[in-house]
Amino acid sequence: MIFAARYSHERLNGPAHFHYVAPSFWAWKGGEARLKNLAAFVDHILCILPNEEAICRLNGLAATFVGHPVVEDCLELNLGKGPEPCELKMEGNSEDFKNKYSVPSGATVISLLPGSRLQEVARMLPIFAKTVEQLKDSFPELITVIHVAPNRHVENYITGLIQKWPVPSILVPGGSSNLKYDAFSASRVALCTSGTVAVELQLARLPCVVAYRAHFLTEWFIRYKAKIPYISLPNILLDSPIIPEALLQACTPDTLTHLLMELICDEGLQEQQIVAAKKVVRLLYPSERMIKNLEQQDIRWTFHGYSPSMIAAATVLGFVKP
Repeated sequence: MIFAARYSHERLNGPAHFHYVAPSFWAWKGGEARLKNLAAFVDHILCILPNEEAICRLNGLAATFVGHPVVEDCLELNLGKGPEPCELKMEGNSEDFKNKYSVPSGATVISLLPGSRLQEVARMLPIFAKTVEQLKDSFPELITVIHVAPNRHVENYITGLIQKWPVPSILVPGGSSNLKYDAFSASRVALCTSGTVAVELQLARLPCVVAYRAHFLTEWFIRYKAKIPYISLPNILLDSPIIPEALLQACTPDTLTHLLMELICDEGLQEQQIVAAKKVVRLLYPSERMIKNLEQQDIRWTFHGYSPSMIAAATVLGFVKP
């Protein structure tokens, strides 16, 4: 209490405190209680998901939805093209990728994204390998594109594991957005570990299956504390299982093989994901209300469009402490 009182006094006279990215209060039972605690130390929170601003405000925390950072590269790529937010997408060059890596014209290409941390990659990639082993009999010219996070330990692990990989594979190093989206463009579908990459696949309009396994204690915590049925952000935003998910103990090679077979062979399922991706991108784009507020100000932007970083900067610059 003494600390809180002292901090409150200092906060009145000190600089404004901003918090970028709200805690995932919407995912956990009792999660909103964290917002009440945060309100004692933070003047304003910059939210990256559309549902967060209103709930933060209801819990006494000033907040602004600024848009999700994953659309930043997409806005820059589409600079000057003037597309509607729902039409924003990352278009890679499929032919360049296939020519560069000598991919046969009849091959079935699947992008694999096992994660960015060594622990999760070591847990997920062996499951992916067994899945690919099962798929290869149905797709004789199956090629996997493994996206490697820019992490030396991950790079070494994957380089070692693919020595016994069941089908031809292409390693795509992390750090190059152009190469990544070229690979997405050349792929039929993707299999990914849950994370931000699920949103990147929405930008690429690449249908996917989301997988997730964790340490048994983490899985126990998720099972008893999570209050939402989905783990991938697109499904959470749409409140619908548009993207197939294989989670926790259900994340097995048999399950993943079945889900991928369905997705590869059913163009209707692929189209459902592509249509839903447009809705997801629109939800992650800064709100029309926020954009109109900025347009009414005397701020002159140096380039077209309103990116999440621009709106976040404008929110900070325009903030006045009460």
